[in-house]
Amino acid sequence: MACRGVRRWPTPNVRIPEEARDRLAAIAAAEGMSLRAYLARLAETLLTPAERADQARAALTEWTGYAPGPAEERDLDSERDRRLARAAAR
Repeated sequence: MACRGVRRWPTPNVRIPEEARDRLAAIAAAEGMSLRAYLARLAETLLTPAERADQARAALTEWTGYAPGPAEERDLDSERDRRLARAAAR
């Protein structure tokens, strides 16, 4: 993922457990980074659920050659949901 420039917003007050903050700060310090720089680098390595889905879809299309259109995807999703609901009812 390429960085598209820095956007500056007012710094939000993000609250996390103290243990998590201390652990992240220790990891960042061990790499010679500030916590802010470490978190920025970490964010660049992670994908959103939509990005993961896009990558998975592209890999499956490349691997199988199968690329369902939006209507077929909706039908398949409906069938999956129907089967999951039936299995959950058991």
